[in-house]
This record gives sequence, structure tokens and C-alpha cells, in this order.
Amino acid sequence: MDIIVDYYQAFFLALLQGLTEFLPISSSAHLILMPVVFGWPDQGLAFDVAVHVGTLSAVVFYFRKEVYAMTRDWCASLSTKQVTMDARLAWYVIVATVPVGLVGIGLPDSAEKFLRSPIIIAAATIVFGGLLWFAASTATERKDKFNLRLKDALMIGAFQALALIPGTSRSGITITAALLLGFKRDLAARFSFLLSMPAIALPGLLKTVELVQSSGAVQWNIIGFGVLISAVVAYLTIDMFLRLLDRIGLMPFVFYRFVLGLLLWYLFAG
Repeated sequence: MDIIVDYYQAFFLALLQGLTEFLPISSSAHLILMPVVFGWPDQGLAFDVAVHVGTLSAVVFYFRKEVYAMTRDWCASLSTKQVTMDARLAWYVIVATVPVGLVGIGLPDSAEKFLRSPIIIAAATIVFGGLLWFAASTATERKDKFNLRLKDALMIGAFQALALIPGTSRSGITITAALLLGFKRDLAARFSFLLSMPAIALPGLLKTVELVQSSGAVQWNIIGFGVLISAVVAYLTIDMFLRLLDRIGLMPFVFYRFVLGLLLWYLFAG
């Protein structure tokens, strides 16, 4: 049975998902750890689906103009063979999604349970935080969207597969990869957000199918509440992050990751 304790737990889990999904600090790590830290029962499959649907709807709505142009030109390219910049970007998003899809499909359930260990989360939070620090510190930021090539998309997609390790951060690792390839911070963040759409939608669809086929009770009022909260918070977070990125850079998130990782190690390593 999928269990949601109450609106209080649902609110904070949805708030946490909305805040962390698109920041380079790992939403999955926070969602796994919050029930552990506060002694809550697991929120269940239904709620995980709900908050991811919420963040997906937020990023699609925020980039609705880009999504429309990419979809339109991609569909046109299938028949006309004329590839515009938007069509090329759509193809790159598709290509970059393949590695994480293949790894996700091939990952056994036992490995998934092992990777959800707080110690693994702590280590990934620190290690990939250090990699983000290196990428941000050495970034040349000489490339813009017109320099994005297929090999770049494949490399960023390969890095994205590492996000299956909780604590890595999907947005963090894809931004890291883009910076290492020499892209500007703004493009790195925007391409990361565009990549999040299929990366969230595909596992979300699989979980939805699993939910529909399950015999457990589903509290739809809590589900709807979670979707709304995570969507609103995620939309505001995307806007804030893109506005502040040039001002504050990525180092505050690196510092947060180090503090969080060390705290988790202290709490769970003993």
C-alpha cells in the first residue's frame, strides 16, 4: 500500500522536491533522507510519481517557447530533412537521454537498493561536489549554443547516467559536464533543464504504469496537493537559479554539498 502520513509530510516532501530537482544538490538524496532523518514512513510510489510530475510540468511550462519550437522543428525535420538550430537541439536532447535510459533499464533492483544507502549518498554528494568545484573553477566558458555538437551531447548524456547514483545530482553532473566541455554557465544550466524533461518523464511514466497496476490504496487528494506544491516551487526555483547564476556562480552549491555530505557521513558512518 502507498502511504502518505498527512498533509504536513506531503507539503515538506513536495517543497523539498521542488527546491532540489533543478539545483545541483541532488533531489533524490534529499527525498530519500528526509523520511530517515525525521522518522517518517516511506511516502510510497504514488507520491514519488506526483512530485516528479509536478517538477516536470514546471520545467515544461517555464521553457514552453523553447519546447514548442524544438518540437515543431524536430517534427518538420523528419519529413523535410532540413535541420534548424531548434531541431538540432531537440535531436541532441534525445541523443543525450539514451545513456541514462540504457543504464537505468539495465540496473538491477539489488543495485538500486544498495545505491540508496546513506553512506553512498554522502560519498556521492562530496565527490561530485568536488568535481563541480573543479569544473566551475577551470571553466573557459567560450562556447555558446551554436557550438553545441553531437559529441558534446553524447558526453553530457554519459555524465547524466551517473545521476542514477543518489547524491550525484542530475542537474549538477550535466552542468559539470557542459562546463568541462567549455560551455557558458547559462547554456550549461539551460541544456541541463531541457535534458531533465525526458529524464524525469520516462521513469515517471514507468512508475505511473506500476502505480496503476498496483492494488494498493492511493490518496488522490494528497497526490494532487503534492503535484501543485512541487510544480509551483520548482518553477520559482528554476527562475531564481537562472537569474542568480551569473551573480553567485556555483560555489555556494559546492559548499552546501560538502557540508551536507560530511554531515551525512558523521550521522550514518558510525
